[in-house]
Amino acid sequence: MAPTARGIHHITAIAGDPQRNLDFYAGFLGLRLVKRTVNFDDPGTYHFYFGDEIGRPGSLLTFFPWAGASRGRMGSGEVGVVSFTVPAGSHDFWRDRLARHRLRVLEVPARFGEQAIGIVDPDGLRLELIASNRAPSTGVWSDSIVPAQYAVRGIHSATLTLASTEQTAALLTEALGFRPVGAEDNRERFEAGAGGPGAVVDLRIEPDAPHAVNGVGSVHHIAWRASDESEQSGLRQVLLERGVPTTPVIDRQYFRSIYFREPGGVLFEVATDGPGFLIDEPVESLGESLRLPPQYERNRQNLEAILPPLVLPQRGIPAAS
Repeated sequence: MAPTARGIHHITAIAGDPQRNLDFYAGFLGLRLVKRTVNFDDPGTYHFYFGDEIGRPGSLLTFFPWAGASRGRMGSGEVGVVSFTVPAGSHDFWRDRLARHRLRVLEVPARFGEQAIGIVDPDGLRLELIASNRAPSTGVWSDSIVPAQYAVRGIHSATLTLASTEQTAALLTEALGFRPVGAEDNRERFEAGAGGPGAVVDLRIEPDAPHAVNGVGSVHHIAWRASDESEQSGLRQVLLERGVPTTPVIDRQYFRSIYFREPGGVLFEVATDGPGFLIDEPVESLGESLRLPPQYERNRQNLEAILPPLVLPQRGIPAAS
């Protein structure tokens, strides 16, 4: 049986001020900071992982906060929108919460039978909250400030903005095992595995858009799930046979990764489901302390002096809205 991607593992974006980023995603959206570490390729900066109670693959939005970095430019060749799943019937709660926090709501047309609310985060990253009857019931963090019946249930989908979609669609279907499930207006939808929230990617055609420039407020890369290293190896072999330049396997401590660019210019990763975020912290205290990979542990004192101090958002106080 040919190896296939199982859906979205995580999406990684670039932020500006780390405290502001933390306050928005953990304090406003109510996601759990499941890991506070450093960028393994730039250890003088943080890498935040936000997700569900234990950071399950498919729930994760991660950030490289680079204070003072230049803003990105929206355009083709990027993940233009990150969409979260919220339970059906929770949009009124989120509209009220956005209004109380004086955050702008972007009106988004219904797509593929689902209603969405558009949001822009403090750095300009475009987000959506999509209400779904298929929202997962597991993984809700009991200490979130957002009540469980309205809480974000993971990533729903990602929208790739592309000048053309033919080659990207071929890579998704022929190399990664996605299947086309529909098209509306200038958007084509593909699903992996069992489909539904967490396994959806949309290709949006914007032929006249300028090429995107990476920076604060933009997505750095999107990672697809491989259940284990064997499946990842199989996918890597398929990519190489198609002539797609692909990195060797890189140890990211909490998963193993390979990277490559799809034909439209978006940086793709394939990441293994394991070993996960519980290998160096108990579930009760995930994200509360700075965790470093072995190669940087001896420099902990210096790194802690460089990295800006953080105030973790208050936990366990339900939000009225």
